[in-house]
Amino acid sequence: MEGESAVIREAIEADLDGLLSLYTHLHDNPIPDKTEELLDLWRRILRDEQHHIIVAEEDGRIVSSCVCVIILNLTRRQRPYAVIENVITDPAYRGRGLATACLNHAREIARRENCYKMMLMTGSKDEQTLRFYERAGYNRKDKTAFVQWLE
Repeated sequence: MEGESAVIREAIEADLDGLLSLYTHLHDNPIPDKTEELLDLWRRILRDEQHHIIVAEEDGRIVSSCVCVIILNLTRRQRPYAVIENVITDPAYRGRGLATACLNHAREIARRENCYKMMLMTGSKDEQTLRFYERAGYNRKDKTAFVQWLE
């Protein structure tokens, strides 16, 4: 089974360093200084019942992850929806089903929370990446995404 040698779980406080290290593979994101503001942000994320960071741990390392945020909603019979972000796998561990296992765990959370849909956006134009998301159950036909950067 895909991802079977890894433990798929939600992040815990001790995972911060491993997660920040993994995120360096996401848009060439540098590891931030471990300031009190960063630690406060991490604690706030962990306390937020709607914010789920799913990780794949193998050999004591965080090697894949995604974020699933549950958005409360007044439409669709007041059912929430889920947004998936920051899907990443360490390049040395790719092709082993770890990201798929993380996404599947996110889907379990979304179902448990009675979400009516999950949304995922990617900036990738790589056809292999787009097919990966389609194999994971997402489609590129139902919605059109727009992004407005606020930086």
